[in-house]
Amino acid sequence: MLAAAWRYRHFIWASIVRDVRARFAGSKLGLVWSILHPLAQAAIYTLILAEVLGARVPGIDDRTAYPVYLMAGLAAWGLFSEILTRSVSIFLDYSNALKKIAFPRISLPLIVCGGAIFNHVLLLLAVGGLFVLLGHPLTIAWAIIPVGIILISAFAIGLGLILGTLNVFERDVAQLVGVVLQLWFWLTPIAYFLESVPAQFLPLMQANPMTPLVQLYQGAMLYGRFPTNAEFAIASAIATLVLIVALFVFRRASADLVDAL
Repeated sequence: MLAAAWRYRHFIWASIVRDVRARFAGSKLGLVWSILHPLAQAAIYTLILAEVLGARVPGIDDRTAYPVYLMAGLAAWGLFSEILTRSVSIFLDYSNALKKIAFPRISLPLIVCGGAIFNHVLLLLAVGGLFVLLGHPLTIAWAIIPVGIILISAFAIGLGLILGTLNVFERDVAQLVGVVLQLWFWLTPIAYFLESVPAQFLPLMQANPMTPLVQLYQGAMLYGRFPTNAEFAIASAIATLVLIVALFVFRRASADLVDAL
């Protein structure tokens, strides 16, 4: 499957460009909307949690620290949720193309992933500039962010492949994913800190596969530190394992995929 995807790399790249253009066709601001939406969400959370409820980063006496922590977590979560949400319905969205055109089916989640990463990079550039304006300079630890992008994308595309394949045979999967994602967001330390979680719920938060991936972003952007070997090993193992399982499931089900559509 990967060899076939490589042979069709020009088709995948052209499809990514077309997908990005189509999403903002007719819009005067175009790609700017992909930056404004997450920034607006971060601003709302900051206003409610930091200004109204007085949320502060433990151990840091800086009013700008919490917005930085929040935007770092939202950036990581946004990449994950966009790839996962679109991957779940990708085979249904492209059902006509799958029936009429011969191309590797693995190309579709790769196209979704490419478009999401493009939007994510634009957001990171805007966030980096905003951090500088807030008096929070960028550090060398930002160099780990591309690795974080790869790990989050691998985890999201793996999970999306599994659920997207299931969604072809059972259409309620997409609806369930939307509900689960809302709960999953609040089970991930994005708007709060692990230090503030009651002891009885801490194992649940630590078992969350998105926790180490989000903390990789937060550690680099706020604390200016690289992940420890243990943190990096856990994040890498989760992403790799889910992706391998997804490719196995997809390979087994791909023969019946078009018939089910």
